[in-house]
Amino acid sequence: MENVLYPLKFTPQFKERVWGGQRLRSLFNKNFDPLPNCGESWELSSLPGNVSVVSNGFLEGNNLAEIIEVYMGDLVGETVYEKHGNNFPLLFKLLDTVGDLSIQVHPDDAVARIRHQSNGKNEMWYVIHAEADAEIIAGFKKDVAKEEYLFHLGNNKLKELLNVYNVQQGDVFYIPAGQVHAIGSGIALCEIQQSSDITYRLYDWDRPGSDGKPRKLHVEEALDVIDFKAKDNRVSYESQPNEAVKLASSPYFTTNLLDFNIIRELDYFFVDSFVVYVCMDGACRIEFPGGEEFLKKGETILLPASIKNLVLLPEGQCRLLETYII
Repeated sequence: MENVLYPLKFTPQFKERVWGGQRLRSLFNKNFDPLPNCGESWELSSLPGNVSVVSNGFLEGNNLAEIIEVYMGDLVGETVYEKHGNNFPLLFKLLDTVGDLSIQVHPDDAVARIRHQSNGKNEMWYVIHAEADAEIIAGFKKDVAKEEYLFHLGNNKLKELLNVYNVQQGDVFYIPAGQVHAIGSGIALCEIQQSSDITYRLYDWDRPGSDGKPRKLHVEEALDVIDFKAKDNRVSYESQPNEAVKLASSPYFTTNLLDFNIIRELDYFFVDSFVVYVCMDGACRIEFPGGEEFLKKGETILLPASIKNLVLLPEGQCRLLETYII
């Protein structure tokens, strides 16, 4: 079916991070040589300088921005294209933490567009692997005054004000813009977020960056961004075998968990959007009009909006994160 859109795979982009490690190799067979500490695999991105390149089919070698420019609404959905144009609105990552990430916060759309000509950053995390003592920090335990926050920050006690969660595989967190947060060490997760790379660091554990110098903090920039209200950011859900379970629903994206071991026939007539699958475990074949693709653990695939019917054929148990925009 020459020149007919099909499910697209992309070449991962690996990122060296001061807190990264080797787990993406052992979990997902990612080959990120020669990086010694790979913290992130950018699976699907349209950020300038980091635009994903197609790795399968006749569009192989073309980048995401180029194919959106050609296929427009057929690829991303008419509504999505009208709003975002040639800019793919989401960013998909796999993360591996050997060290703690900084305590940080992201601005919303309004602030990010004024200051950075960028989207804001609302995001969610699905925990793929967690060591026994792994922690995630997210949101304040109680409503906090700005003065109280600054006192604790200045005395390296900010963590005392924040929710600290012990985490395990399958835990989900939704982190809206304005929520103070940090991912602790010993965790591998999938991050689904708005297409943005704007981060304000509040505290970085007094450690040096890769150049031996302290990384820049953004204390002043963050003051009018932070939501100082108490918030529980962990998502409660019950896994339902062979049924879609909603994990996140926002104006920015909807993400469901598909955990199945039987053939699933799906239709997407209810969404005017692309669909992205990230395979968390197992593998499956994707049959669509005109062909099929194979998806295995650690891989990501973009289903064009023009494909409304498909069949998922699992090889044993398969677990996918399914994301689209409503």
